[in-house]
Amino acid sequence: MKVFKFGGASVKSAEAFRNIAHIVKTCGGDRELLLVVSAMGKTTNALEQIFDLAYSGQSFETAFQQCLSYHQEITNELFRDKTAPVHERLEHLFAQLRQTLERIPSGATYDKYYDQVVSYGELFSSTILHHFLQEQGLSNTWIDSRKYIQTDNTWREGKVDWNWTERTIKRDLTSLLQEQLVVTQGFLGGTNNGFTTTLGREGSDFSAAIFAYSLDAEAMYIWKDVEGLLNADPKYFEDTVRYPEISYQETVEMAYYGASVIHPKTIKPLANKLIPLYVKSFLNPAAAGTKICDCRFEVIAPAYIIKENQCLISFSVKDFTFISEKNLGTIFNALSEMRLKINMMQNSAISFSICTDYFPERLERLIQTLQDQFEIHYNTNLRLYTIKNYDSQSISKVTTGKSILLEQRTRTTFQAVCR
Repeated sequence: MKVFKFGGASVKSAEAFRNIAHIVKTCGGDRELLLVVSAMGKTTNALEQIFDLAYSGQSFETAFQQCLSYHQEITNELFRDKTAPVHERLEHLFAQLRQTLERIPSGATYDKYYDQVVSYGELFSSTILHHFLQEQGLSNTWIDSRKYIQTDNTWREGKVDWNWTERTIKRDLTSLLQEQLVVTQGFLGGTNNGFTTTLGREGSDFSAAIFAYSLDAEAMYIWKDVEGLLNADPKYFEDTVRYPEISYQETVEMAYYGASVIHPKTIKPLANKLIPLYVKSFLNPAAAGTKICDCRFEVIAPAYIIKENQCLISFSVKDFTFISEKNLGTIFNALSEMRLKINMMQNSAISFSICTDYFPERLERLIQTLQDQFEIHYNTNLRLYTIKNYDSQSISKVTTGKSILLEQRTRTTFQAVCR
């Protein structure tokens, strides 16, 4: 039993859907394969824009129609028969989305309704893929992942109820997969009272890992537009190298620091059951890709990770006393409440500095919470550079010519916050 995960770039056009059907036929087969699919292209961004307009009471009609037209154009190209069931199903989903947008109550919790709206991207893509594979002779069942991955109501980052989720997936899908393919959505979970949750941005990898873990899969495959797991993002570095094989531990650390190929939560459930993860290219399925597994290497190429849109925040005690454990506890509690993740931290005698992703609303609430106790200063529009397994040459490569605001290194990891 295998799990294939296809991201947004692999379902962005009609030709991309045809390519998925080819990959399934040549690399997957006609059963014992579960397909997890992301929203098509930039649909998640489009739905975020639509939701923001609706939430703020503005007209979302133009943006809504653009999103609808994008999906209809691809569907029309894939299904020449205008009476094909997929057209009616897609129309019904967009009608449900419109109804959800029109019924956002005044004063509604932003994150809660974000999940109810943005989740439609995966429902659209998985519905189209289900019907297209059927037309290609690949018998499959469409399932709603919200009924199988149960979470709490931590909106936009649902916490998985692993016992319930594993039990339900095993019970319902094991025998079904012995007969045919299963198509489902990434990124989505559901609460026990029927609300949709999402698992964090780019959470489709995590969804696939949850299904792989629960089904005791032989392997999980992530199909990307790159040849495998690279040591750097080709957008920023020309001389990237592919890791043919890399350990769970190295991958977890790279993901933690912000490597975009693998979602940070993906590796743990796979490593717990020693399920190998293959990162493969949907542009060149025959290429070797990267195998992530329980292995060890003494020497490994430095990994370069860049996080954009960073914020450097510094806290100083107002009476010029030392930063104490009690002060740090107060700051950490506030960060936890605001759901601000620390990407880097450093303290001196009288100040404590952190680098975090920039969320203006959360930062403002943090300042309001702590301003009576601390002097707070911050800089935005920064980059955080992380080098795993660094050497002097790799440090020079990323820092030359840049203004460094904060720098830190351990035995294996170098970090610098730069303008």
